[in-house]
Amino acid sequence: MIGLGLIAAGAIAAYLYVLEPLLTRQRELAEAIPAREALLERRRLLIAQRPRITADLESVTRRVEDGTAHFLPGPTAPLAASALQKLVKGLATEANVDVRSERVLPPVALAGLHEVPIELTVAGTIRQTAGLLQQLEQAEQLLTVKDLKLRVTSVGQPRELLATVVIAGYFLPGAMPADREDGPKRSDISSAPSPSSASIPAY
Repeated sequence: MIGLGLIAAGAIAAYLYVLEPLLTRQRELAEAIPAREALLERRRLLIAQRPRITADLESVTRRVEDGTAHFLPGPTAPLAASALQKLVKGLATEANVDVRSERVLPPVALAGLHEVPIELTVAGTIRQTAGLLQQLEQAEQLLTVKDLKLRVTSVGQPRELLATVVIAGYFLPGAMPADREDGPKRSDISSAPSPSSASIPAY
């Protein structure tokens, strides 16, 4: 009887401490198999979409690069203003107008962009002034004429105009690294009041 009792006690202990945990673990694994299979299937589908996702990423990157190519070089307002001054003065030279003065206006923070305006005063004929505006419109960079004022240089020369134009360019802050920052430039070559003037609304 004692031997049978010991055998029964050993069997019960083996069931409680060995067989029952194994059966519980097996049931848990059986319940987790569907969830793991679903997770494996989602990962397999994600891996299968990798070529399409890579192609979409490259397409978006190219579109972003094409869009930023029309912005001024950054990443700071002084560098962008310096580049804008150089660009506009080159266009003024091509239009054969005489640059009388230029100054950088305070930058304006827009949604994700920064606007850098400069004020330029040029002298030339009506045709030359119109040519400068056309050059600004056809520039590779994104430029905006914020304000334009025209006045004749003298009453005896109605075809000679003195134009004050505010031109704005745009840049992405932090778009590219820079080793130094150049301060905004301002040069006043000559400026004389005119006896008659006419203002044209912003273009």
